[in-house]
Amino acid sequence: MSAPNYLPEQYDVQLAAKCERLKALLAPFAAPTLEVFDSPRSHYRQRAEFRLWRENGERHYAMFAPGDKHSPIFLDAFPIASRRINQLMPQLAAALRASEALAGRLFQVEFLTTLAGDALITLCYHRPLDEIWQSAAQALAAQLEVSLIGRSRGQRLVIGRDYVCEALQVGSRRYRYRQPEGSFSQPNADVCQKMLAWAVDALGQQEDDLLELYCGNGNFTVPLAGGVRRVLATEISKSATNAARANLLENAIDNVQLVRLSAEEVGQALSGVRVFRRLAQVNLSDYQFGTLLVDPPRAGLDSATCALAQDFKRILYISCNPETLVDNLRRLNETHQIRRSALFDQFPYTHHLECGVLLEKR
Repeated sequence: MSAPNYLPEQYDVQLAAKCERLKALLAPFAAPTLEVFDSPRSHYRQRAEFRLWRENGERHYAMFAPGDKHSPIFLDAFPIASRRINQLMPQLAAALRASEALAGRLFQVEFLTTLAGDALITLCYHRPLDEIWQSAAQALAAQLEVSLIGRSRGQRLVIGRDYVCEALQVGSRRYRYRQPEGSFSQPNADVCQKMLAWAVDALGQQEDDLLELYCGNGNFTVPLAGGVRRVLATEISKSATNAARANLLENAIDNVQLVRLSAEEVGQALSGVRVFRRLAQVNLSDYQFGTLLVDPPRAGLDSATCALAQDFKRILYISCNPETLVDNLRRLNETHQIRRSALFDQFPYTHHLECGVLLEKR
């Protein structure tokens, strides 16, 4: 993780520049007025990772400028990280100074926290972890009131849980999420709440069904399920799929069928090209799909998935890379028109931005 250029006094200027950039990218597609959702100026990031750098006998939390892995930037605090992370940083540092069992050959520390106040710390080592480490780690987890994971080659020892519990407010309802260590979750939870609320409003109340690709831990699945008759949600990651199942159960969502399939495999199944045992309990002909929800990786949608999307009445496209979104829109614009567009400032003080568009069949 690179150190961001944290300049809160320039936040509004930076956000305005992102807005102009996204407007220019969407202009060829006659996009409507951009809806903009800003971020808290500080303490917005719920996860952070640091190298542990030893110098003059002292261990320091360290980050690096982009492209430079040899000149560490030492940190005693990290203002973009959650208040819980900033609370834990000095407490953990003191515990490491007092315990060679915990500190020996430790090279990286990862924090994962939530708006709900939960926290998990992962300690990464260049040595095997033994019973002495485990005893010290159990005491540390109890002292800090966190879950703790120790990682080394071939080892993953869990003290407490290997996930954190989040609670996000979307409209009048509060949803609970399990977010596993090592799996993707939105880093800026405040903006995530705004993004989910926008998606719920953009979808509206539909009488047909929703197909979701790249559902992850069910971040969008959970609140959007109430806007449609049924949902078929797909995800290839086993840990994310397990978390999504737990989140659906936790929130009493009973109109979602979750299947472990890639986007490519979903297209093959819907077109009848392949039959999958993982769909043995799913009758695709029972679904009346009207909306497709996609939240793809930075590479965007491949050609086959774009072709699949063109058959839907509505497409909700959440993107972490506006350039690949534009590449996909050149294809989707042949059959669909942008009805709503939004910018979600998930990553202040960087050039990165999250965006969303609602497209409807022409």
